[in-house]
Amino acid sequence: MASADIGLVGLAVMGSNLALNIAEKGYTIAVHNRTAARIDDFVAEAKSQGLSERVVPEADLAAFVASVKRPRSIIIMVKAGAPVDAMIAQLLPHLEPGDAILECGNSLYADTDRRFAALEPKAIGYLGVGVSGGEEGARHGPAIMVGGSEEQWHNAQPILEAIAAKFKGEPCCAYLGRGGAGHFVKTIHNGIEYGDMQMIAEVYGVMRDGLGMSPAAASEVFRKWNEGPLNSYLIEITGHVLAAIDEETGTPLVDLILDKAGQKGTGVWSAIVAQQLGVPATAIEGAVAARSISSRKDERLAAEAVYGQRGGGSVSVSLETLEQALLAGKIVSYAQGFAVMAKASEDKGWNLPLATIARIWRAGCIIRSRFLDQMSAAYARGEATNLLMVPDFVSVMKASHPALREVVAAGARAELPLPCLSAALSYFDAYRQGRGTANLIQGQRDFFGAHGFEIPGRGTNLHGTWPSTLGK
Repeated sequence: MASADIGLVGLAVMGSNLALNIAEKGYTIAVHNRTAARIDDFVAEAKSQGLSERVVPEADLAAFVASVKRPRSIIIMVKAGAPVDAMIAQLLPHLEPGDAILECGNSLYADTDRRFAALEPKAIGYLGVGVSGGEEGARHGPAIMVGGSEEQWHNAQPILEAIAAKFKGEPCCAYLGRGGAGHFVKTIHNGIEYGDMQMIAEVYGVMRDGLGMSPAAASEVFRKWNEGPLNSYLIEITGHVLAAIDEETGTPLVDLILDKAGQKGTGVWSAIVAQQLGVPATAIEGAVAARSISSRKDERLAAEAVYGQRGGGSVSVSLETLEQALLAGKIVSYAQGFAVMAKASEDKGWNLPLATIARIWRAGCIIRSRFLDQMSAAYARGEATNLLMVPDFVSVMKASHPALREVVAAGARAELPLPCLSAALSYFDAYRQGRGTANLIQGQRDFFGAHGFEIPGRGTNLHGTWPSTLGK
């Protein structure tokens, strides 16, 4: 007899924590895993937390599906890509019209679009669900971004809203549109996260290599900054990371960690889709490139041997200037991410609710920060598509961009790499330059390819009379 309110396949760390979160909120959850021993381990963990009575373990896939009440909502938490398609194929023979698959991993939104379209004629709902907050968020309350079938969203809505993080009592969970809308928004969330983390790392680099600060001293600065306009989850945890001491050596842990950053693909996807949509997202691109170059440790060491170590000396910027520079850079990064979502919404007909997206990011997710409240309010008022044109943020940028300029200039003089902060500054300067330099590029394109150019008041497909360079 069906007794579970929802099912979940895939009991790795994120899946297990989501399942425990669901059980803790009073719902009965059926669980299945390819490796049966992992089911036993999960049941033991649930029992230790007093939740085993709301867990229905099933090693047989057919029995697992049958144990979920109709219309069924089945969460799958497996590795993105081919494993998701394989899991869907295994589930389909056991599902019935009206049931839904909720894919809660970091899938490429185009794959979610494809799966949604394939299952819709079968009357099987497909929800691409972006879940942000890491292991702790999954267990105690993540931010949840839902896309796909609206009807099946309503079936799962009570459970998803119950397990989501809460901001002033409001669940950080929302339905954002059909097809891959939810996974698309999660992808851009991760791109903004990349930019945020890279800018923080660059400011830490200025503190370490330009100001000669110890990790402990830098930690105190970040803790203080978290009490002001930079208040956010990432600033908070930076203070903790910098304060951590390795028990074996008594050395600051951050000084022992190898300087090679990993990535799982969502940051790259966000940079690629921004380019495909024709929306500049230079902070995200800079952050992705920075992670790529960090992975080339051997090449960096070889280049240092050829060119010598940094020779620019100390940096003469104040901590207040660094704080304002980081604030300006972060605003640019968020502005670019939201601009990408606005363009995707227009092109794909998703009608993404930007105010809602900012609102559900206020708690639970990795990029939660104080100014998301202002962003949400600005979009709700319909003030602008680009945050750099919203009055609240215009005033902040006017006050803080000189600090960003000072830090980037000081970093260049001192040979400190600041790829993300530099990209943010260049974007800001280009965005507010009424007369740019693309007129020359258009002339060049017409010279070698007869691509044409526009002269206001005279036409849009004009050509120049250029000298021939053949044979020269």
